[in-house]
Amino acid sequence: MESERHPLMPQMRLDELLAELQMRLNAVLATRDRVHALLEAIVTVGGELSLEAVLRRITETATKLVDASYGALGVIGKENTLIQFIPVGLTEEEIARIEHWPRGLGLIGMLIKDARPLRCGRIAEHSESYGFPQGHPPMGSFLGVPIRVREEVFGNLYLTEKRGGGEFDEEDEAIVIALASAAGVAVDNARLYEESRRRETWLQASSDVSTSLLSGADQDQVVNLVATCAREMTDADLVEVLMPEPSRQSLIVEFAAGEGAEELFGAVFVVSETLAGHVFTEGEPMSDADMQSAPRPGSPLRRLGYGPVLMVPFGNVSSVRGVLVLAKRTGRLPFSDADQQMLQAFACQAAIALELADARRDAERLGLLEDRDRIARDLHDVVIQRLFATAMTLMSTIRLVERPEAAKRVQHAIDELDETIRQIRSSIFALQGSAQAAASLRGQIVALVEGAAGHLGFMPGLRMEGQIDTLVPEPVAEHLLAVLREALSNVVRHSRATRADVLVQAADAELVLMVTDNGVGLGETGRRSGLRNVEDRAACLGGTAGFAVSEQGGTRLCWQVPLVRPAL
Repeated sequence: MESERHPLMPQMRLDELLAELQMRLNAVLATRDRVHALLEAIVTVGGELSLEAVLRRITETATKLVDASYGALGVIGKENTLIQFIPVGLTEEEIARIEHWPRGLGLIGMLIKDARPLRCGRIAEHSESYGFPQGHPPMGSFLGVPIRVREEVFGNLYLTEKRGGGEFDEEDEAIVIALASAAGVAVDNARLYEESRRRETWLQASSDVSTSLLSGADQDQVVNLVATCAREMTDADLVEVLMPEPSRQSLIVEFAAGEGAEELFGAVFVVSETLAGHVFTEGEPMSDADMQSAPRPGSPLRRLGYGPVLMVPFGNVSSVRGVLVLAKRTGRLPFSDADQQMLQAFACQAAIALELADARRDAERLGLLEDRDRIARDLHDVVIQRLFATAMTLMSTIRLVERPEAAKRVQHAIDELDETIRQIRSSIFALQGSAQAAASLRGQIVALVEGAAGHLGFMPGLRMEGQIDTLVPEPVAEHLLAVLREALSNVVRHSRATRADVLVQAADAELVLMVTDNGVGLGETGRRSGLRNVEDRAACLGGTAGFAVSEQGGTRLCWQVPLVRPAL
């Protein structure tokens, strides 16, 4: 009986050896599969060129390789702080429930301070555990590995909650370390690619700005082009251009592009109370890694959900024209030092180009003014003198004309010559205007008349006599412009005229405005409210106003006010 059982012993030993061999083969196959998966992951990560895409791909790949439920990549900034946190494995609802992202405390902070791989069976039982923020899902096992880029710690990979309830082992750690090494190369390549792309964009943008200015483009168009190029260079989600108002006490958003731009356009910021104002006064750039964590609850950028911000002065320290503001959405990488240096150089270069364009425009304007002054002198010294001599000759001829109708015609010719001389003198005053003619009273009158031409379909006649810019005080000028605007508006809306004439005369301590058209006339109820406004403005200045029928059958407005208020 004993001899029958003894042959079974070698058979049992063989089965054990075969089972052990099978287990080792399975382990080898599993290791082979993980190595293949690691190699495939390295190739996949290295194929990305966008830095943000590379970081997310690294996190997803590491989570998959070690069968973790959750993963994250934390980018380390200056002073060993987390400037970006990329989570994987959390749903949008779970993310929304978390009070705040990790702030570099606990095990995460330990890994930042001591950049060495770290494994832990239970996070809560570790001596450095700081706990989770409110709303954070529970997590047990932990594996952290640093990512180095050229011997510099770029960030850390955090992997938690190994599926099946187990712990991360040495093989998991080795795989993630190998992936982190490849990730460092991929991050470096992505950085180099973005740097080359930025430089290419910078060169193209500089060329576009210079070309636009040399081709005579409007300054606002050039500023908008600079802002658009700056946004493209830095891959920002929002760009603003803030320019000072005349007193330089406030900044106005004159250009904005991106999400929420329509809300920001036209906004006014006090220089002494804002970051942009500080950049404007100091002439130095300023950046913020995350506006959401900054103590500025009233900031529009924070309200719109923007995080990283970069502000650059538009111009050099001695002559800052405005401020260029760029922002990215919360969670994105902050602007780098390279971004800041490149953008500052680009803004200064664009400002110099604008200065040169201004100088060129000033030179052209000076040449134009010199031509206008020469034309005015020729009109005064030659044309008017010849017309005046002709009129004097005709006046002396009247006595020699016997027939009354012939004398009447000669007198009419003399009157026409006098009228022509007055019109030429008015043109001379306009030609001899200063560089600020557009802001003078004469310039504003011309602008109103020319503006009405587009609505009337023809250019109204305009005659200005006397020293209008010198004699008319500013309060009277404001009333004059308002009355002229009302009169031209009435001609446009009601008269159906084909001709209109405007006379502005300042002489003998009295200002006269006369607007005449050949339209349909006043009618029984036409323009009464407008007439009341005109009469009220004349009355408050001690003058008179009234409508009458013109010689052409239309309407004539006569508005007269004294240039010196009578003593009360």
